[in-house]
Amino acid sequence: MGPAGAAGEVMSREETDRVLERLEAEHEAVESSLLALQDHAGRRLLEGAQLAGTTAHRWARAEAAITALWNGFEFYSRTLHQARELRARRRWPSRDDLVELTRLLRGTLTVPGGALPGTPGASLIETPRLAEEMTLSRLVERMNEWYAQALDVVAAADSVWSALPARIDLLAAELGRVRSLAHSVGVRPGEHPAADDLERTTAELKALREEVLKDPLAFWTPTGGSGAPGGGRPDTTRYDSAARALEEVRREIDAVLAVRQDAETRLMRLRDLLTRADRTLAEARAARGEVLAKIAASEVPAVSGPPTVLQEQLATAAEYRRHAQWHRLSPLLESLEERAEDELERARAQLTAVTAPLAVRAELRGRLDAYKAKVAQNGLAEDRLLIERYDVARRMLWSAPCDLRAAEDAVLRYQAAAQEALRQRQRDAQDAAGGAMNMGAE
Repeated sequence: MGPAGAAGEVMSREETDRVLERLEAEHEAVESSLLALQDHAGRRLLEGAQLAGTTAHRWARAEAAITALWNGFEFYSRTLHQARELRARRRWPSRDDLVELTRLLRGTLTVPGGALPGTPGASLIETPRLAEEMTLSRLVERMNEWYAQALDVVAAADSVWSALPARIDLLAAELGRVRSLAHSVGVRPGEHPAADDLERTTAELKALREEVLKDPLAFWTPTGGSGAPGGGRPDTTRYDSAARALEEVRREIDAVLAVRQDAETRLMRLRDLLTRADRTLAEARAARGEVLAKIAASEVPAVSGPPTVLQEQLATAAEYRRHAQWHRLSPLLESLEERAEDELERARAQLTAVTAPLAVRAELRGRLDAYKAKVAQNGLAEDRLLIERYDVARRMLWSAPCDLRAAEDAVLRYQAAAQEALRQRQRDAQDAAGGAMNMGAE
C-alpha cells in the first residue's frame, strides 16, 4: 500500500485524471492486501484461539487495527467513488467540478471517528474520536500503519504456530518411545535418574505446548533492524533444551540396552581380570617369601591381599543380571571394569617390585658367567687371580641368603681383573709380533 498526493491548487483535467488513476491503483493494492490479511491462516487461528499474555494484548490491538483498516478503506472507497462519478459526468469538467474534485482528491476531509480509533503511536483500543480532518493521502498512510501492525502480529503468530507445535509433537512421540524402552530395562521414576529426567522433560514439553498455543508471541524474537512486518524467528530455546535433555536420556537408555545384550560377556571378562590379578598377587606373595629366604640385606615390599571387595561387587553384578536389573548393572559394570584393570596393573607392579632383587641377582650371575667365557676364549682360564676372584663372586651369588651389595662388589672386582688381564694379554701379543718382525729384518 503506497502514499497519496498532497493538497495544492485547483487541479486541471489532466492532473485530475492522473490522480484518479493513481488512487484507483492504490485502492486495488489496499483491497488486495485486506483480502490477503482476511484469508491469512494466522489470522483465522488467532480468532479461534484462547489467547493469553503478550499475544492476547497485541491481538486485541491488532483486531482494532483491522477494524480501523476496513472502516478507513470503506471511507476511502466511497470518496473515490464520488470522485469517479463526478469526473464521469462530463468529458470536459467545469470549474466547479474541478474544485470539487480537488477537494475530494487532495483536500482535507472529515473522516468519521469509527474509522479512526486512535492517533498514530497511541493505543488502538482507546476511546475513539467522533471525527478527524485529514486528506486521502494521510488516510492511506494511516491504513498502511494499521495494516503493518496487524500483519506483524498475524505473521509472527503464524510462524511460531507453524514451527513449534509440530516439532514439540514429534519430540513428544520420541519421548514416548524412549519411555517404553526405559520401562523395558527397569528404568523407572524414583529408581533411576534417567527416568526422573524423562518425567521432567515430559512435563516441560506439555507446559511448553500449552504456552505456545496460548501465547505464541512470547516465543517470537524480532529481527534487529528489520522494519518488515513479521520479521524475526521463533524462539526455540526451551524446545532445544528439552531436546538435549531427551537425547542425554536416550544415550543412557541405549547404554543400559547395550549392557543387557553383552552383560554375560563383560561379566566373564571381569571374572578373568580379577582371577589374573589374584593369581599375580599370589605369585608375588610366593616370590616375596623366596626373596626373603635367598636375598640378604634387601627391603622387600609387602604384598596386598586379594581384591575381595571387587569380588563381592562382581557377585552383586551377577545378581543384578539374574534379576534383569539392567539399570543397576550398567553403572556397576562400568565401575568394575575400570577398577579391575587397575587391580591387575597394581598386582603386576607388586610382582615386579617384589622380584626386583632376584632380577638383580640373575643379572649379576649372567655378567659373571659372560666374563668367565670371555676369559676362557682368550686363554686365561688358568689365571690364578681370576680363578680366585671368580670363586669368591660365585659363592656369594649362589649362596643363600645372598648379600647383593657384597656380591655386586665381588663381580665388579672379577670384571676389573678380567679386563686388566685381557689388556695385558693384548699387549704381550703386540710385543711378540713386533719382535718377530725385527728378527726377520735382520
